[in-house]
Amino acid sequence: MGYIEDLRALVGTRPLILTGVTALVIDQQRRFLMVQSDEVWKLPGGFIELGESAEEACRREILEETGIKIGNIQLIGVFSGESYFTKLANGDEYFPITIAYVTEDIRSGDLTPDDKEIQRVQFFKWSAFPKELVERDRQIFQSFIESLISNGRKG
Repeated sequence: MGYIEDLRALVGTRPLILTGVTALVIDQQRRFLMVQSDEVWKLPGGFIELGESAEEACRREILEETGIKIGNIQLIGVFSGESYFTKLANGDEYFPITIAYVTEDIRSGDLTPDDKEIQRVQFFKWSAFPKELVERDRQIFQSFIESLISNGRKG
């Protein structure tokens, strides 16, 4: 069992605070990488394991979920609060703290979903982006765009 499964064995479905990571992975055509899980498109990512840095967890999760190996990552921001509360179908509850990164440093790999959590992986042009985003991802994209504007860059 992993860290979260061990915690759940002790506390049951009671709310936990869990720290996770995600990344905006941007390819050379300026497209964004998204994963489809349970019919919903979202940013790839997951939770940090014991002894792992946030950066290591981000690279691991992107590779596991998408088959893409990334290099250098830059912090976008940290997203947390009551509006991110999650209750899973099995009754587990948690408040995530999500550390979001951005990278254009795609080192290798082929788009390959893990077939456990992820059914599809795809790069999207901004004009063809999935319209329905979870609140966390919407706010991450908004923060990323605001940082581009404040730094005088266009996406």
